[in-house]
Amino acid sequence: MSGVIHLLEKTDITKSEWEVMRIVWTLRETTSSQLTDILSKKMDWSSSTIKTLLSRLCDKEFLGIKKDGRKNIYYSAIKEQAAYDMSVKRVFESMCCMHYGETLHDVIENIELSKSDIDSIIDVLKKKRDTAPEEVHCKCLEE
Repeated sequence: MSGVIHLLEKTDITKSEWEVMRIVWTLRETTSSQLTDILSKKMDWSSSTIKTLLSRLCDKEFLGIKKDGRKNIYYSAIKEQAAYDMSVKRVFESMCCMHYGETLHDVIENIELSKSDIDSIIDVLKKKRDTAPEEVHCKCLEE
């Protein structure tokens, strides 16, 4: 897992690459022709665009390839939740900590969550409240 975290910290995934990865995670493994069929309809991308994205994701080691005869079978080389966690971590590392709460509020307000997700978040917040400071102080100028 630490190798995955190290990889994600040094490599960004583009919005287009996220589209490919979400499909690979959903299908578990796929061929370029399957991806082309899905993404040409969904995103109106050409076969060459999709093959370029696959190549980039393989170069970044987000995708692996195994051979099945003459076909390449693509699979994720990283866990889906680990990728999401690191992406969110990267966003929060780029902002002032005084805006974390406001940002989380806005995210929660504007995304669809299941009742069990909401209950889980409430439980985490209740536990976190016990040790939370009265106010978060800016650390942007600290060394």
